[in-house]
Amino acid sequence: MQINQKKAGVALSYTSEAIKILTSLIYTPIMLRLLGQSEYGLYQLVHSVVSYLSLLSLGFGSSYMRFYSRYKAKDDEDGIAKLNGMFMLIFCSISVICVLCGAVMIGNIRVIFGTGLTDAEYDIARVLMALMIINMAITFPNSVFSCSVTAHEQFFFQKLLIVLQNLLNPFLTLPLLIMGYGSIGMVSVTTFLTFAVFISNMFFCFKKIHIQFSFHGLQFSLLKEMWVFTFFIFLNQIIDQVNWSVDKFLLGRLSGTTAVAVYGVGGQINTMYLQLSTSISNVFVPKVNRIVAEKRDDGELTGLFTRVGRVQFIVLALILTGFSFFGQPFIKFWAGDGYENAYYVAMLLITPVTLPLIQNLGIEIQRAKNMHKTRSVVYFCIAIANVFVSIPLIRLFGPAGAALGTAISLVAGNILFMNWYYQKRIGLDMFYFWKSIARFIPALIIPAVVGVLMNLFIDMDSLIVLFACIVVYALIYCASMWFLGMNDYEKELIMGPVNKIMKRK
Repeated sequence: MQINQKKAGVALSYTSEAIKILTSLIYTPIMLRLLGQSEYGLYQLVHSVVSYLSLLSLGFGSSYMRFYSRYKAKDDEDGIAKLNGMFMLIFCSISVICVLCGAVMIGNIRVIFGTGLTDAEYDIARVLMALMIINMAITFPNSVFSCSVTAHEQFFFQKLLIVLQNLLNPFLTLPLLIMGYGSIGMVSVTTFLTFAVFISNMFFCFKKIHIQFSFHGLQFSLLKEMWVFTFFIFLNQIIDQVNWSVDKFLLGRLSGTTAVAVYGVGGQINTMYLQLSTSISNVFVPKVNRIVAEKRDDGELTGLFTRVGRVQFIVLALILTGFSFFGQPFIKFWAGDGYENAYYVAMLLITPVTLPLIQNLGIEIQRAKNMHKTRSVVYFCIAIANVFVSIPLIRLFGPAGAALGTAISLVAGNILFMNWYYQKRIGLDMFYFWKSIARFIPALIIPAVVGVLMNLFIDMDSLIVLFACIVVYALIYCASMWFLGMNDYEKELIMGPVNKIMKRK
């Protein structure tokens, strides 16, 4: 059953991402035109500031799996109930603190955003901030139920919720945008769906997996051990916020909401890219914790790490190479006039992040081994440097300069340092990993040649022509990967479900 759950989880993850991409292709251009560049930039700016409240979780959500696995290995149901009770108390307290901090932020909104907004934009920003704060406050207690669903490996339900959320969001938002409710209508829908997901998770946990909460005899002595473990995850969350949100904040103060809007379009492509990469690795989090808890061989972790990384590379390389060839005309048709520089923002973000994305299962391996501290400290230092590097680059190159500062920090920390750390400290065989990834090089040559020739000899000013080129390129890429790149395991991942369907017919 667990294997089926994993396969269903991966399938639904990619279904969810496919739906998100398709809806973005249709919904985002309409949304950008209905909102206008200035209000879209304002929405992105407020979101980048409110997202810092997510740091209040202090990394506790990531520690749940580690301590759950410990109790599960001992078959200690009472310990799991007490763990659930402790986490619920922690996250409900954090939720209250989130609302209080949010109220202070709303009261000092002019100080936060400086003089970069008009009076009307400040009024809209207050409402947006209030709704986003409520949305954030709901996510904290929901994380207890969400983590429990993951711990029980109920991936089908978990991913199904995401699919429904991705489907419903544009269908509920568009009528409000057409009626003139603007960005406030967008955030209202997001908040409603967050609450619906919270209720669904809670109902599923009580009815299906029979989650238990015990608030008596709580082992508060665990808090010290949890804090030591989660503090460095907390540092990592700060790093993520700096890398992915501070650029918008700096642009808002230095260049205005229009520059934030351009960066936001490029950043949205990067966000979809990031989410696509975790579709597989998230499913293997319980397995990683189980291997470490049972003290099995590092070779098993290297094998899993490499298998997952190769599958992620196949998917991500298609997106990265395809966007590099067709991204400029795509941005023109998709976002419209005024967003041309979003292509450079997106390329500067997704290119350097590709290598760490195919290794993101390594983050869970570090956490499972409680060896994530060094990574967090090094990343924190690099993220702070990112801020100081980005300021002059923004003044020189605008939104592309902000993305360039982030790209430099990603290369230094996520690529150079982490590969050394995985090899020397974590115990993963990175030479084996990169030899395995390098076997894809022959499969990339033919698609690359085709992409260059298309750009040289085909005029892509027509949407139909652009779409046809993308389809042809994707088919050539898939064929090349199948015959020159994929191994038997990866081919079976595709052919296994296909053969089952054919047998049923």
